[in-house]
Amino acid sequence: MTHKERNRLRELRREFHRHPEPGWREFQTTARVVDELERIGVDEIAVGRETLATDQRMAVPAESDLEPWRERAREAGVRSDVLERTADGHTGVIAVVEQGEGPCIGLRVDLDAISMRESDERDHRPAAEGFRSEHDGYMHACGHDAHLAMALGTLEAVMESDFAGTLKVFFQPAEEISGGGKAMAESGYLDDVDYLLALHIGLDHPTGEVVAGIEKPLAMAHLTATFEGASAHAGKAPNEGANAMQAAATAIQNAYGIPRHADGMTRVNVGRIEGGTASNVIAEEVTIEAEVRGETTALMEYTRTELERVCYAAAEMHDCDVTPRVISESPRVDSHPALRDLVGNVAWGVDGVDRVIPTEEFGVSEDVTYLMQHVQDNGGLASYVLIGTDHPTSHHTPTFDIDESSLEIGVALLSETALELSRRRP
Repeated sequence: MTHKERNRLRELRREFHRHPEPGWREFQTTARVVDELERIGVDEIAVGRETLATDQRMAVPAESDLEPWRERAREAGVRSDVLERTADGHTGVIAVVEQGEGPCIGLRVDLDAISMRESDERDHRPAAEGFRSEHDGYMHACGHDAHLAMALGTLEAVMESDFAGTLKVFFQPAEEISGGGKAMAESGYLDDVDYLLALHIGLDHPTGEVVAGIEKPLAMAHLTATFEGASAHAGKAPNEGANAMQAAATAIQNAYGIPRHADGMTRVNVGRIEGGTASNVIAEEVTIEAEVRGETTALMEYTRTELERVCYAAAEMHDCDVTPRVISESPRVDSHPALRDLVGNVAWGVDGVDRVIPTEEFGVSEDVTYLMQHVQDNGGLASYVLIGTDHPTSHHTPTFDIDESSLEIGVALLSETALELSRRRP
């Protein structure tokens, strides 16, 4: 990779870093990806509704949450044709490159950022070097900006090589809220993919280290439960109310008492509660936000069912009604050993890679598993690759940053893997 190409990767990553957008509101990010794909010379570019099965989208915000971000993108000069194609939060892009006969290879990366205010301390490099988030309260604290830059660099490298076959790059929205994976998996574009690569940077792996394919990502579901009771004066007539706050509190307490399962690990957490009006009013409506996870999809479903049962029981105890809703979810799908081994063999030949780990347990959740499952159900292979980078603090923290030399390692690994796969048949 030339010095100019390295600088281009860094510039792209920093541009995406400056303009973070949350799930289903990645209007500016989508448009910038489209601009770059056109510059590279990609012939087929699907945008917005074309890339998604609309009825499979999850965790889509209300229009009142979408429109300010769309207006912000408009004010930033985002082209009107992309804004029209991404209306109602239909963000996302799929790039298709066809270069003769050969297998169809997919690469999936994510677009969205996190709701978190980025540090403005001078020892935080994005602040010191002028590419800190310009959208206050949001930042790329998980490396998706790097993923985007690597995907675009990989596309360009593959198009300039003797790659034979089809390369599809899936720029997926709403990963952080587990909302976009299923919708993109059901778009139709994945149906003929023989090999799918997904990637993540860092995750406590240093620059120069590669995990060829993760296993045991946790199946996950995000839920809300809204408890509805009856208000009353808390001093004069508390007996006349039906206390939604008590029902919610009972549900929260009992959620942590859901029995563990003999078949494997489960997790449950209630992370947010909202409701009530005043200290002297029996709360009429309270909503909790929770998540469950499981070592397998079946274990996640067991925990989800038990959490819903706990909520119904708590509501009945306090004479309230409750409405549980699954906001988003994702299954467990492991990397395929054969593709994982191929990635590992390629990695040993990449400049800058000094350690290759065949596989390790992921320990968290990712909705790319919908795409992986779709490919593997159709007879293809999929692997989720970790590309190490030195990061000064953990992911999802205000001072998260990456070692930008890992960008070129990622491009080399992904493009060389695509080339190796193009010489094979599934």
